[in-house]
Amino acid sequence: MSESTVQCWLVERDFDSRNIVTLVYATPDGSRYQQRERSGQSLQTGAEVTAAVDVAEDELEPVDDEETRDRYATEAERTAEQYGPDDPI
Repeated sequence: MSESTVQCWLVERDFDSRNIVTLVYATPDGSRYQQRERSGQSLQTGAEVTAAVDVAEDELEPVDDEETRDRYATEAERTAEQYGPDDPI
C-alpha cells in the first residue's frame, strides 16, 4: 500500500431505499474518486461525515467520463470554499 495520500472532497451523497448512504470523495481536479457506503444508522451514531478526507493514492479510482470529472471538480471546489476539511457536512 502506498504511503502517499491525497486530500479528497465530498462531491456527492446519495441515499437509497435500503437506508444506505453512498458518499463520493474526489480529488480537487475531479480526475479520481473514492466511493464509500454507510448505513443511515451509522451516520447518526458513528463518525461524522467530513468535508474532506485523506485517501491513499492506491485506493482512488479514475473518473473516465469528462462530464463527471468536470462536475466533481466543480463540487470539490465549492465544498472547499464553504467548509474546512474537518468540518462535518
